[in-house]
Amino acid sequence: MGKMTGKVALISGGAEGIGGTVAELFVAEGGSVMLGDLQLEKAKAHAAKLGPNADAVQLDVRNLEQWEAAVAATLARFGKLTTLCNIAGISEPGNTVDVDLDSWHRHIDINLTGSFYGCRAAIPALAASGENATIVNVGSMLAHRASGNMAAYCASKAGVTHLTKTVALDCAERGLKIRANTVHPGAIRTPMYGRYLNAGGATPEQIEAVMASAHPMGRVGEPDEVARAILFLSCEDSSFTSGTDLNVDGASAIRS
Repeated sequence: MGKMTGKVALISGGAEGIGGTVAELFVAEGGSVMLGDLQLEKAKAHAAKLGPNADAVQLDVRNLEQWEAAVAATLARFGKLTTLCNIAGISEPGNTVDVDLDSWHRHIDINLTGSFYGCRAAIPALAASGENATIVNVGSMLAHRASGNMAAYCASKAGVTHLTKTVALDCAERGLKIRANTVHPGAIRTPMYGRYLNAGGATPEQIEAVMASAHPMGRVGEPDEVARAILFLSCEDSSFTSGTDLNVDGASAIRS
């Protein structure tokens, strides 16, 4: 039996990157997954590769009605919902004075409000499963150690961190069998990371060296390293863990 046998997960940002890798791992561990993503065709293609225990649904995380529809689609397809993974997000540079205001609002709407909407829509279904259920939200190493040139991203991910803690406390205090935790990745080799590598101003090799230097371990992380942390927090291995922050950042959060 796998670690996710009998579990059903709704994964935002499930078409690629960390979300896509989490979906692969969950299915390999016996679970079923609904991939929610704006890139519906890409999500459908990924679900098709994963087999009959995977499906996909259109999901703009900024839209509560689409979240509610995604939860309903998961219940219709798999009969229950036991696991929510809020992984969809954006990352764009900009300091407080110069950040584009549209960029500020996109970060708050996608990273923070999107995670809030996901929890709001999923908690009733998670509770109705009658099983030990989990929520894993994705923060960032920059939620712990702010960057002067990432105002919107840092603020949104710091908000996700405390949102998760409030959800964990609320569920525990109401006697719901729902745990909520946050995984904080460092720089991870995903399509989002690839856009930074090709942003110009330096060669991809030079940019990678700068990114790697932010981690005391001296390298960039891989999606499967984050996915394994999310798996741990989504399965019974972490049955007494809620409201915690799990850093997958090459020791970045504690660097001097």
